[in-house]
Amino acid sequence: MNQFSLEYLRCVNCNNTLEIDILEQSDEIKEGFLECKNCSNRYIIISKIPIMQSNLTSYLSNRAQLGGYLMTRAKNEKLKSFIKKSLDKIKSSSDVTPLEKRWVDTYKNSTRSKFYCHIKISLKKLPKFDLVLEHGCSIGHIAKYLAKKHKTVFGIDQSFFAISEAKQNHFTNLDFFVANSLNHPFGENKFGLVVGLNLLELVEPLDLLNVISSQASDVLLMSDPYDFERGPNSVKHRVDSQSIRTEFQKRGFALTSKTRKPTFLPWKLNVNSRLSLHYKVDLIIAKKFQ
Repeated sequence: MNQFSLEYLRCVNCNNTLEIDILEQSDEIKEGFLECKNCSNRYIIISKIPIMQSNLTSYLSNRAQLGGYLMTRAKNEKLKSFIKKSLDKIKSSSDVTPLEKRWVDTYKNSTRSKFYCHIKISLKKLPKFDLVLEHGCSIGHIAKYLAKKHKTVFGIDQSFFAISEAKQNHFTNLDFFVANSLNHPFGENKFGLVVGLNLLELVEPLDLLNVISSQASDVLLMSDPYDFERGPNSVKHRVDSQSIRTEFQKRGFALTSKTRKPTFLPWKLNVNSRLSLHYKVDLIIAKKFQ
C-alpha cells in the first residue's frame, strides 16, 4: 500500500478516518493494520495489499484456501495471529479461490482484446482528472493505462489474486485494494472519473449505479454485455441497454453523443487454449450535469 492512499481511505463500516499500524515497510507498506478508532474495526495489509472488507471472517468464509495462503504469506506474528483467528471462525463452505485464480489467468490472456483498445480510445478523449477510481479493476490493465494520464488512480476488486497481479504495476500514483463496490473504502470522496467495466451481472445494477453516480463528480464510463444467465449467482434486478441509459439520466448524467444508442464492442476472453468467450459489449459514457 502506498502511504498517500491513507488520505482517501475510510472505514467501510462507519466512514470514519483510519489510523495505520505499520508492521513492515519498504517502498510501500508491506504489512500492517488500518484501524478505525470510532468502531474499532481493523483491516489487514498483507503483501502490500489492504483487504478493505467489513469483516475478514465473512470475506474468507468462501475463500478458505485464500485464508491459508495469507497465513503462509504473513511474516509478522501479530498479523498471522489475526488471520488465524478469522479463519478459526469459518464454517465449511464452497470455496471460490480456485475460480478467482483461473479468472486472473483468463484476463492476463485477454488484454489484447479489441474491447480494451476501444476503451482506451474512449478514455484518451477525456480530460485529465486529479482523482480516478475503477470498480472491478481485476488485474489492473485499464487502471495502469489511466495512471499514465491522471494524477491519482485507485482500483478495487473482490479478488485478492487479481489485485495481487495488479500490484505488479509499479506506478507511484496508482494503488489497489481488495474491496466491495457497494461497501467501498472511500467514504464521501469524489472522483472526477469513475470507471466500471462489465460488472452489472456481478453487482446489483441499480445499487452499483447509486454508488458510482454519487462518487463521480464529472464523468462515468461503464460497459456491460448484459450476461445475466448465471443461475443462482445472478443478480436480482436485471437491466438492458435502454433501461440503464434511463437510470443514468435519472441520476443527473447526460450521455455522450456516441453512446446515446447501444453499442456492440467485441470482447474476446481467452479462457484456455480450447475455449474462448465472445461478447458484444455496450459502452456508456455519461457526464454529470453542472
